[in-house]
Amino acid sequence: MSARVRPSITAFTAVSCLGSGQRATLEALRKGSSGLRPCDFPGADFQTHIGRVDGLEDNPVTGSLARYDCRNNRLAEMALLSDNFAGHVGDCVARRGAGRIGLVLGTSTSGIHQAERAFAERGNDALPDWFDYRHSQDVHATTEFVGARLGIEGPCMTVSTACSSSAKVFADARQLIEHDICDAVVVGGVDSLCLLTLYGFRSLELTAPDACRPNDADRAGLSIGEAGGFALLERPSGAGQALAVLEGVGESSDAYHMSSPHPEGLGALGSMRGALGSAGLAPEQVDYINLHGTGSKANDLVESRAVISLFGGDTPCSSTKGWTGHTLGAAGIIEAVIAILAIRDGFMPGNLGMRKLDPDIETNVVPVGRDADVRRVLSNSFGFGGNNCSLLFGRAT
Repeated sequence: MSARVRPSITAFTAVSCLGSGQRATLEALRKGSSGLRPCDFPGADFQTHIGRVDGLEDNPVTGSLARYDCRNNRLAEMALLSDNFAGHVGDCVARRGAGRIGLVLGTSTSGIHQAERAFAERGNDALPDWFDYRHSQDVHATTEFVGARLGIEGPCMTVSTACSSSAKVFADARQLIEHDICDAVVVGGVDSLCLLTLYGFRSLELTAPDACRPNDADRAGLSIGEAGGFALLERPSGAGQALAVLEGVGESSDAYHMSSPHPEGLGALGSMRGALGSAGLAPEQVDYINLHGTGSKANDLVESRAVISLFGGDTPCSSTKGWTGHTLGAAGIIEAVIAILAIRDGFMPGNLGMRKLDPDIETNVVPVGRDADVRRVLSNSFGFGGNNCSLLFGRAT
């Protein structure tokens, strides 16, 4: 990728069940404090753990953008306020012009919970007057809300490729900068809890009764979470203080099965190989891999096979979903934020929840977090239908 643009990351933030902002996320990672808890989401009456964000019920979207009010957009607003992210974007707008800044966000379920609430309250088969599909449930609603909130006038796009959604946004942002359509792009993703997601994964027999335990010999499935996060990517020349760089992106679509990964991990292998290739780097130049690692029997084993075939068994790796749960369409941005924190703060996250490594998993799984000189991180996000994306982040020079 030496001949390609390597966008600088000049601001980033995340909100999850760990709390709001970089500090809360990093402190939880260092202390090994999970944000997962027994399911208390209204209407979800079965045993599982979830990564729920507190405070969303009490903080509606108000003012001129009140029509966008829904759980998903409340979560987006919470993230915009964290780490002064909206302020950083405002400074960028002043420097570069609103028309030269793009927005690409990922989501899987968007505002479906708003529709669930509306159907629960309907009378005589009529939905309540407060329900506004266009500005809440529509898959593009959050992107439109964030664009209006930040005053962005460049291209605005929504990516919805299941659990890789907010990883793939980095690929689109890089192209917008490379082709001189934008000088900067806000990327990110937001996915909030809803009954469709919780019961949907339960129907697939993928939810664990307790907190998820990725890579553990006795892992029993996923914990579903909700989260929102953003990053500001800028053209390297004239960019603000770079916190990290996007060195490579790899995408693949193996389409092996609607919900199961390819048994040999061919899609995962393709995206990881693509990320290295676009960066012009060898596997041994990656210091740490943030695994997709959902905690399901099939996913963790298949991903380990793909990692072993490309990296061998030495590269340290771990799944951080034991902290946040699987945040679906927001997983890509949340784990990108964790990757950037690992580089900036010299820290390698452990694999929370793992008691005994599955003997069939041969990768070098880091059981407990430790300080380390982390120069490059590969972050994996794999979605239903074989929608795969790997992001390679590097230290800013």
